[in-house]
Amino acid sequence: MIIRARVVVTMDGPPIDNGAVVVSGDRIVDVGPFSDISEKHSPEEIVDLGEQALLPGLINGHCHLDYTSLRGRIQRQKSFTDWIRAINAEKAKLSTEDYVASINDGFVEAKGFGTTTIANLTAFPELISRIEPQIRTWWFAELIDVRDPGRANEIVDSIVEQLKSHEHWGLAPHSPFTASANLYRRCEEVFQRENVLLTTHLAESSEEMEMFRNARGALYEFLKEIGRPMTDCGKRTPIAEFFERMPAIDRDRPYLLVHLNEISISDGSLLSNATKSFSIVHCPRSHEYFGHSPFELMKLRGLGFNVCLGTDSLASNEDLSLFAEFRAFQREFPEVSPEEILKMVTVNAANALHENTLGKIHINFLADLIAVPCRGSASIYEEIVAFDQRIGWSMIGGRILP
Repeated sequence: MIIRARVVVTMDGPPIDNGAVVVSGDRIVDVGPFSDISEKHSPEEIVDLGEQALLPGLINGHCHLDYTSLRGRIQRQKSFTDWIRAINAEKAKLSTEDYVASINDGFVEAKGFGTTTIANLTAFPELISRIEPQIRTWWFAELIDVRDPGRANEIVDSIVEQLKSHEHWGLAPHSPFTASANLYRRCEEVFQRENVLLTTHLAESSEEMEMFRNARGALYEFLKEIGRPMTDCGKRTPIAEFFERMPAIDRDRPYLLVHLNEISISDGSLLSNATKSFSIVHCPRSHEYFGHSPFELMKLRGLGFNVCLGTDSLASNEDLSLFAEFRAFQREFPEVSPEEILKMVTVNAANALHENTLGKIHINFLADLIAVPCRGSASIYEEIVAFDQRIGWSMIGGRILP
């Protein structure tokens, strides 16, 4: 199959005007100007997308499809802790069938907005066999042992058995305030044994900083009330606590750190010595929803971290559109070029997943492609970042999606 478009945005060099991509099976076998491609290949089919830009499918670096059904059900709260109370109350109303429907609906919505790969955290890995993913999925089991850290090994080992049969999976100790040091260490042991990805929420809110550094505040009081041991509080920042739990960090640790909104001066040296295989996921609209401290993009990029974007869940967002995240990010960081923004959900996100066949239109890469209208009114990257509709054409693994 030859797919022709007004412009092919490869993320692997300059955009190709009147470009074409050749797909065979699930792979890209050639890319270039349409005139050259049509001379070299005799395909069974030519798909002419007309006045569209063809680009790699988008990669959502962080999402919770469990909570798709909670869209609009949680009003903005006075504090992050109040939001935790509110989402816990809403989750208590959901049945197993509600969660299955929520995850399936989330896949359909994400696909409609051009996402072809998603890093999805689920609190219910036992439900994965009942899910029909519409897109390429990395399943991360969200792990919490806030009330019973003595069961960390049992919790992790049980989850691993449920996940091992899936192609792409990993573990997500939820955060240092909900997952014990024992749980983080057990996840580390699984990484060493299985070479899987790990992800965690870290330094998300000022209340988390207040809890760990000063042993006080709303989050501290809430967790103390529900029986969490608080002996790790009043000593260090959340980032320092995270590194304290991982004394064996080396240069091969594939961790996705989500949020990182609260960075103290003392955290700088810890982060500067961190592995460069760590990636950071920023969720612009969820960040706006909570009114978190400014995301220190330039500092993190200056330290050498790979930064990508995610939508977070619909318990703190309006929809699963990464294009909407582009615009929110652009408001936050107008100095960042549209091309760099697009890299955060293509090249950077593929690197975060340690996947070397996604994120670019390149020979032997997976044929995960989307198309957006191209009117020629601005630079192609500006047009892509400004796109605010649903996708009209997409392909995953060489298959055109309905």
